[in-house]
Amino acid sequence: MNDRTILLVEDNPNDEALTLRALKKNNIQDRVVVARDGAEALDYLFATGAYQDRNPTDVPRVVLLDLKLPKIDGLEVLRRVRANARTKLVPVVILTSSNEEGDLVAGYGSGANSYIRKPVDFTEFSEAVGHLGRYWLQLNEAPPTNP
Repeated sequence: MNDRTILLVEDNPNDEALTLRALKKNNIQDRVVVARDGAEALDYLFATGAYQDRNPTDVPRVVLLDLKLPKIDGLEVLRRVRANARTKLVPVVILTSSNEEGDLVAGYGSGANSYIRKPVDFTEFSEAVGHLGRYWLQLNEAPPTNP
């Protein structure tokens, strides 16, 4: 497992920029790969399409997943991640602006490791991203690459 890669799945350019800025502000220097829709995220994770030359066993340390995505929504991405033997243990943090209880329940029901609502205020958002980065990248014991 590549301990240095974060997969950020985010279609909103402003939220993408804020997340990247918050990671940098919190001195999280891991490599970030950005997928801007659900199909691109799956291509990256399963080394298909534009990512067919990528090593499929090199899975991200954590996936930051928005729910409302074009092409394939975040919940379907999560279901496919959990259904695949190689990616089923990859930590997936839903990072969304949705405050719908149904999304929360569906996220956890589909195997999310965490569900974080994006704060509107940048300072709060930056703190939230810093906390999740430190937890998932520094404190959390990553699953084995070949369970």
